[in-house]
Amino acid sequence: MADAPLLDAAALDDLVEAWETNQRIHLLLLDDISDEGLAATLSTRGGRDVARQFAHVHTQRVRWLAAKGAGDLADGLRKFESKEQPTRAELIEAMNASAATLSIFFRDVGTGSRPLRGQKKGPLVSLAYFVAHESHHRGGILLTLKQCGHKLDKDLAYGIWDWHRH
Repeated sequence: MADAPLLDAAALDDLVEAWETNQRIHLLLLDDISDEGLAATLSTRGGRDVARQFAHVHTQRVRWLAAKGAGDLADGLRKFESKEQPTRAELIEAMNASAATLSIFFRDVGTGSRPLRGQKKGPLVSLAYFVAHESHHRGGILLTLKQCGHKLDKDLAYGIWDWHRH
């Protein structure tokens, strides 16, 4: 039996739109980074390069879905191993799949057709968690690129903050 909706239709549409905009910002950034930039790292001890930071973001989405009772949605989504070096195409495919799956998850939770396990707060707080986590990694990616001499297009560097355009 489904629970009562947690969000009205307009709020749910806004939540999903915010999530999907977050994903579009990832793709804009990923598209502008050179192949050399994807391999850039500030780590001297084998830490994540830029590509592996994107892979981490995706893999955490998949793990989170499974942990929150949405293993059925997470099934079939690829998880990158920590030292795996994904290509741009693999990252785009994986991140699009996990983002679309999370859109479904947020809709299901917001309509009350799926419980949000292990969370004391609702889908809005879960969205905030994802955006905060992923923004943290975007910041690390931008810092790595800057420190390693890989300049981004100026319009993109400012454009990632213009969510109304994306």
